[in-house]
Amino acid sequence: MSYEQRIIKLIESDELRMSALRAARALGLPGWLIAAGFVRNLVWGRLFDNEVDLGDIDVVYFCTADTSKERDQILERRLCELEPGLPWSVKNQARMHLKHGDTPYKSTLDAMRYWPEKQTSIGVMLDRNDDIVVQHCFDLGFQFNGNVDHNPARTVDVFKKRVSGKGWLKLWPALQIKT
Repeated sequence: MSYEQRIIKLIESDELRMSALRAARALGLPGWLIAAGFVRNLVWGRLFDNEVDLGDIDVVYFCTADTSKERDQILERRLCELEPGLPWSVKNQARMHLKHGDTPYKSTLDAMRYWPEKQTSIGVMLDRNDDIVVQHCFDLGFQFNGNVDHNPARTVDVFKKRVSGKGWLKLWPALQIKT
């Protein structure tokens, strides 16, 4: 079974994640994905036999027509109406280059190429046929290698601060840090 198939099977077997995908799809956002820990933490949880609660649900999308933070807040409220109690976080990647001092991103996937860890640069969406589509910036083998790998698009200092701040080594002590 391919890495992509393994990820799809993991998500399909998780009703909470499937509900989140259906809710996000209902917004009809351009270039949307549920990304980062939504996939990464599920894989690490199975890999290290320590599944953790679903943290925030990072819905990312790409729309140059309205890059306001207010729009993201409206979308978060809409998701809370569709799936109350889930920890939604919505961010339009068309404006996130400003926060990080990068040149403007071209798409959601292009924005993800700058995320500090290779394992975080992955997202999934649910198409109109209810099929899970996986989008990623790095080889999917990184998801299963037992490491958290530095993405050279960000400084090692940014990477180390995130690893420390996220507490991943407390959740998964066997996780290896690769800079």
